[in-house]
Amino acid sequence: MENKIKEIIETTKLKFGLDNYHLGQQELYRGINEFNETIYSLSMEWYPAHMMEQDEEGVNPKGTAVIQYQLDTGQYRSVIFVQGMSYANGPICSPLSLNEIIRWVERESTLVYGKQFQLSQQKDNRFQFFICVGGIPIAPSGQIEVHLDHMGKLVQYSIYGQYPPAASIQEELYSLSLHKVESFAKKQLQLIEYPAQEQQRYIPFYLMEEIYVSNDGQGILPFQFTANSPTHLTIDEVVAWDFTNIQTEPFERVDVNLSEIISVEQAVVREPHPDTFPITTEEQEKCITVVKRAMVQLYPDDSGQWVLKALQRDRGYIQAVLRKKKTTNHMFQRKLLLFIDTERSAVVNHMDNITLLRMFDPFERAEDVKISHEEAFSKLKDLIELSPVYVYDATQTKYILCGKLDCHFGVHAVNGEVLSLNDLH
Repeated sequence: MENKIKEIIETTKLKFGLDNYHLGQQELYRGINEFNETIYSLSMEWYPAHMMEQDEEGVNPKGTAVIQYQLDTGQYRSVIFVQGMSYANGPICSPLSLNEIIRWVERESTLVYGKQFQLSQQKDNRFQFFICVGGIPIAPSGQIEVHLDHMGKLVQYSIYGQYPPAASIQEELYSLSLHKVESFAKKQLQLIEYPAQEQQRYIPFYLMEEIYVSNDGQGILPFQFTANSPTHLTIDEVVAWDFTNIQTEPFERVDVNLSEIISVEQAVVREPHPDTFPITTEEQEKCITVVKRAMVQLYPDDSGQWVLKALQRDRGYIQAVLRKKKTTNHMFQRKLLLFIDTERSAVVNHMDNITLLRMFDPFERAEDVKISHEEAFSKLKDLIELSPVYVYDATQTKYILCGKLDCHFGVHAVNGEVLSLNDLH
């Protein structure tokens, strides 16, 4: 493995013309892709020759080349020159043209333009592409970005997401229409109290929450792509307790280690990422007990006020997601994350968004609603968008053809004005 890493480093230096650079740092990382597979990467930080190290801890100097190479595929996933400054000798795209960029991306990604990726935006020397299946976008979304400087030198190449394997794509003809999904659209139109910063008050709006409708028009897929997968369990259980049955101790907070850095030995044996393992029934039962014990320590007066929504693996921990049982129409709801160390059978850290929500305490309450749900839907009906998307369904481990139901406008629930979501402030 060490010889292979040395070979990758030498190839990288040659490929990207890093003659005026020296290798500062290198680390092996592992992560997880959409199919719950462990991915191994080599991250390299190349410093310009006249700079020996980082300016300050965690900050790379201008011109540093940060390059990520995926060991599994043998492809470069990210090449970024800090602050858009390159001292490299290449690669250079000259003359600068979209066709040249497309050909270069095809060589690097092994994807075919028009079928597997398409241009979504071009501005000056910045090119953005979306990953697709036969021209239809995928979700979770995938995209490719290429930025060049004024001389045509590469300063960024990044791939986010990945192209689905052929066996995971359930191809079919798109057959949805807005008429077929109108009932879903009505259900998705929600009354939300939006915190308007300038006015320092809540404003009631009817907004549509985007959703995916299956191609047969019979069902919907959640926006949370890992929902109900083996590593993400929906619980929906109220957390309540009786102090006579629970021993209370002071909560001991421990710094969580979320690093993805691994050793050469771990990479050699292809050690699986800890988040790829299913949450067992035994772990689920233990976690529910651990969550209840932690809630007694952290929020002793809140018995019955929280709902354990889900358990999900997160970089070696099991994360418990809780929300308040009593909800409001406010756009931002109370949320609590508990990090469970399964070896210790204890919550070791937690995150509560109460600090964010307290920013809105001075805001005036929303005015009374004067526009009905039916009126609001009538105003938005012609502005609703439905577009085909291949959506990853974790329960089937397949990409299913769906229609993305969305609307970029909302209705003021007091005066009935239709506003672009971009204008909300």
